Amino acid sequence: MTSIVIRDARCAMRDARHDDAAELARLCTLLAYPVDGDRMAGRLATLLASPSHAVMVAASADDDSGLMGMVAAEWRLMIEFGGRAEITALIVDPQARRLGLARRLVDAACDWIRGQGGTDVFVRSNILRPESHAFYPAAGFTLAKTQHVYVRRLAQPAGD
Repeated sequence: MTSIVIRDARCAMRDARHDDAAELARLCTLLAYPVDGDRMAGRLATLLASPSHAVMVAASADDDSGLMGMVAAEWRLMIEFGGRAEITALIVDPQARRLGLARRLVDAACDWIRGQGGTDVFVRSNILRPESHAFYPAAGFTLAKTQHVYVRRLAQPAGD
């Protein structure tokens, strides 16, 4: 596991690279979405190859101290809305919080979404993350609705 050393908010915002997989796995695990580096590498390869997805990172200025944060966004076509953009992940290392990185990451995602032709962006926030409920309105988002999310596990067909 990489140790993050934060001296100030100096960092480089850049597109994620294949060699960021282990650090992205670390960040996801910090937010209670555990994943190992190999599995993240597979996900990241698919996302980086997709013109409908963007993954951007905040890397330390020296690029040796690991990632300070990440944002992922997607552009999708929905039958009921047409084109729609969503920030699907926003994670800042706890040691790098309150430095403005989340806002910079959101702004980077919004720039990418504008480039896709988007005029607005959606984001979902788990009810268990009250800190994000204060962040998003301060970053220019308005609460649009609350909802329940249901999951149905799919059994594999017999013989597989």
